Amino acid sequence: MPLMMSEEGFENDENDYQTLPRARVNRRRRGLGWFLMGGWKVLCGSCCDCLSHICWRRKELKARTVWLGCPEKCEEKHPKNAIKNQKYNFFTFVPGVLYQQFKFFLNLYFLVVACSQFVPSLKIGYLYTYWAPLAFVMAVTMMREAVDEVRRFRRDKEMNSQLYSKLTMRGKIQVKSSDIQVGDLIIVEKVNSFLLAALEWFALEVPPSACFIRTDQLDGETDWKLKVAVCCTQRLPAVGDLFSIRAFVYAQRPQLDIHSFEGNFTREDSDPQIHESLSIENSLWASTVVASGTVIGVVIYTGKETRSVLNTSHAKNKVGLLDLELNRLTKALFLAQVVLSVVMIALQGFLGPWFRNLFRFVVLFSYIIPIRLNVSIGLGKFQKQKMLISTTRLVAHNEMVFKRLHLGTVSYGTDTMDEIQSHIIQSYALVSQTSGTASGTTPVRKTQTSAPKVRKSVSSRIHEAVKAIALCHNVTPVYESHANGNGERETESAEADQDYIDDNRTYQASSPDEVALVQWTESVGLTLVNRDLQTLQLKTPSGQILSFSILQIFPFTSESKRMGIIVREESTGDITFYMKGADVAMASIVQYNDWLEEECGNMAREGLRTLVVAKKSLSEEQYQDFENRYTQAKLSIHDRSLKVAAVVESLERELELLCLTGVEDQLQADVRPTLELLRNAGIKIWMLTGDKLETATCIAKSSHLVSRNQDIHVFRPVSNRGEAHLELNAFRRKHDCALVISGDSLEVCLKYYEHEFVELACQCPAVVCCRCSPTQKAQIVTLLQQHTDNRTCAIGDGGNDVSMIQAADCGIGIEGKEGKQASLAADFSITQFKHIGRLLMVHGRNSYKRSAALGQFVMHRGMIISTMQAVFSSIFYFASVPLYQGFLMVGYATIYTMFPVFSLVLDQDVKPEMALLYPELYKDLTKGRSLSFKTFLIWVLISVYQGGILMYGALVLFESEFVHVVAISFTALILTELLMVALTIRTWHWLMVVAEFFSLGCYLASLAFLNEYFGLGRVSFGAFLDLSFITTWPFLWKVSAITLVSCLPLYIIKYLKRKFSPPSYSKLSS
Repeated sequence: MPLMMSEEGFENDENDYQTLPRARVNRRRRGLGWFLMGGWKVLCGSCCDCLSHICWRRKELKARTVWLGCPEKCEEKHPKNAIKNQKYNFFTFVPGVLYQQFKFFLNLYFLVVACSQFVPSLKIGYLYTYWAPLAFVMAVTMMREAVDEVRRFRRDKEMNSQLYSKLTMRGKIQVKSSDIQVGDLIIVEKVNSFLLAALEWFALEVPPSACFIRTDQLDGETDWKLKVAVCCTQRLPAVGDLFSIRAFVYAQRPQLDIHSFEGNFTREDSDPQIHESLSIENSLWASTVVASGTVIGVVIYTGKETRSVLNTSHAKNKVGLLDLELNRLTKALFLAQVVLSVVMIALQGFLGPWFRNLFRFVVLFSYIIPIRLNVSIGLGKFQKQKMLISTTRLVAHNEMVFKRLHLGTVSYGTDTMDEIQSHIIQSYALVSQTSGTASGTTPVRKTQTSAPKVRKSVSSRIHEAVKAIALCHNVTPVYESHANGNGERETESAEADQDYIDDNRTYQASSPDEVALVQWTESVGLTLVNRDLQTLQLKTPSGQILSFSILQIFPFTSESKRMGIIVREESTGDITFYMKGADVAMASIVQYNDWLEEECGNMAREGLRTLVVAKKSLSEEQYQDFENRYTQAKLSIHDRSLKVAAVVESLERELELLCLTGVEDQLQADVRPTLELLRNAGIKIWMLTGDKLETATCIAKSSHLVSRNQDIHVFRPVSNRGEAHLELNAFRRKHDCALVISGDSLEVCLKYYEHEFVELACQCPAVVCCRCSPTQKAQIVTLLQQHTDNRTCAIGDGGNDVSMIQAADCGIGIEGKEGKQASLAADFSITQFKHIGRLLMVHGRNSYKRSAALGQFVMHRGMIISTMQAVFSSIFYFASVPLYQGFLMVGYATIYTMFPVFSLVLDQDVKPEMALLYPELYKDLTKGRSLSFKTFLIWVLISVYQGGILMYGALVLFESEFVHVVAISFTALILTELLMVALTIRTWHWLMVVAEFFSLGCYLASLAFLNEYFGLGRVSFGAFLDLSFITTWPFLWKVSAITLVSCLPLYIIKYLKRKFSPPSYSKLSS
């Protein structure tokens, strides 16, 4: 506590010193002269900053004292325990959506144009001509956002309504997750599928005083974590006694670090007071799952103060690449529009109020920029060049299967496991025949006198290997609870009745590898049936129980890459030291052999995880000597870890090599072809995971993220600038190799050599970042966005991936057994990893190409009518008079051409199967040929040509019937647009044909019933269309001639281009 208080005081003093010079400067500057010379701006800015700070300031996170079961004693108000993935609330929805829309140049431009129509001198047409499309666009956008918000609200409500059992003085009650408060006592059982991201507690009472939890949703690590209950509360006779004691927890302030915790537990009603320190082993963070048993905990953090939420970034509004490209083209169109208006005014001679006429021309040519462009392309679209896959769960089931046992001279695979089983059964059967109940007698000794020498050797080696695998681990068997006659749940006590039922037994461990090994020993006859902190029991094929005392355990660490255990067999008193680990760590520990390195390489090439198993027999004197030295080392104050490691290493000498095991991590369906598909599509893949380095590397190899003939550079741990510089230089000399780096080393490199590291890493074919925190994942995404021009796509399936998904240009969430947090926060949600291939290669590619074609066609539709308006104004002495009345303009952009234009979203150049077979088609999108300034200029030339032909043709051919120029030109315009849609389509769909004929029918009907709109308006002084005129033969053939001249050259050019320079997809489709 004093250190915590000192740190807070030091931080406050430092902040005070930083503000002192600024205060003195402000006092010196104050005065009338200072105020008149610009001081008022400073004051206004200070007032705005102050108001902003008051309105938006974040609550300071502080340490807290939490009384058990007494939420009302909390000194401060804590946030509500609720999940919220919504972008807006009831008050911010409308202004928030409007801001996101009008911050783009396109919508802001049309807002200004629409507002200008309220000025009489600038009014061109009816108000609905400009306000109706704008209101339609905003309505469609708000409806789309509202639907998304409602969906998020319903999902959040579903999560916040999950029921939990709360322990009170009157018993258990059911409460919603959103109603849980700091200080509540919550009962969590294995049946609870998921602990919400708004809840954290400390283990207080667990029947075996320890439990395993899954943290894959928090930190990405797939192994289970062992959590220990508070000793003081664990000794209470009954659960209800938690309310009879006076105790509290002092917890540190909420922070980002998910791997550490500091706190104290104090019981005041005992004499003397009981104080117990709390660490990460006593905590169950949010977004974790209790793997077995029942936990009673006190809530410490809720809502926004939980680790998982603190490591989650706020949702942002993402802008696609297509939107940015179209926004740039829109600005180019606006520049062309202004230039055209200036040219018209210049040709007019700048006569009269030319500023007003200039603005009127800008409004007249406003159709160059189509307001419905953003609605037309408001479909799913994304183009990615760099993909970040989070956690190994996405590609691996995390289900291990034992595949290989190698004894040096003989190897056993999945098809010969029955031989091992027969050896085990025979060994323990001989023991039962010769010694009866002498369960402790080693079967090997019994078989040495009654079997041939070769058979003895193989049988004894198999027996010792299986026995070592069954003993050297950290696995705990758990017997599932079941309902008794009264409907209450009870736990089957293995210790009470020694009835070990195989059907009810499951295994808990901190690594799935160990579970696979123990399950394999059970399949061959030697079963782990019971384990606690001091003892371990095995059951033989004949039902005999072998008991062992656990003397010492040396857990696995990333540094040592091995684990060990010392056990004493109770029946014989033999003490044995067993050890297993990676081949690189065990090669120098075991006795000399000539097969270990070669066989490890063979198994690695098969994609198996290898473990070397060895043993060493100890006498009683040897063990006592070791125990004394080990105890003294653990009591050392200085260099404790080094002294402990030195004592353990003295034991790790000349171990007898027993066997080599191979375990396969089963991948999800079609993971390898999916990753290969993405690589062939030009997408670089980075894997960001919280798993250990060895696990991440093995998954990268087995999934073929790193090809077998590709080198892997493991970035050594660095802690300072010098080490980072040396390691980066060593990495720079490597060529075409995958990079594997830990989160700690990555942080050091980014601190000193950010640009250099990103440049080198982007040259790698694959990058694996292990031991990454959720915040680091988001930082890597942001880093790639800042230092490269590539678009990023983040894929995750857990709560620890939410920050990364929200930071990427496109977030994909996989909804599965790990929960819905990633899918709730993502832009796209899928159920399996293999669906990513179709999502990108088929839907993503089609979406981009269709949206690009649709966007450019909508621009063409606006530019062609603006060209006709320019020709019309130039002929009539550059008058700023509209060619078509408001209703015709609205009809042109909607019912006359909307359906055929929108039918372009059904177009496709190749079939989905072909797009999946040739991912190089997706790679072509990165060249930007579908939407670029080159294609944009082509469409501009087409629009100018067709607009000029339509307008000049109407004026030339119908000079004697000049009053019908509107009907003539508009009819040719509609036919040209329908033919251009047909020219753009590559694969016809029946809905496209329906849309074409429906639009043509609507236009013909409007000619008959809305003929008053087809006059020349103000120029013709109310002239109307003569129905008998449009049915004459001259009208029909002259309109057909104008349409043919505007479209036929384009059809000829398209035919010649496809014949002499066909696109890549046409070769495949043919």
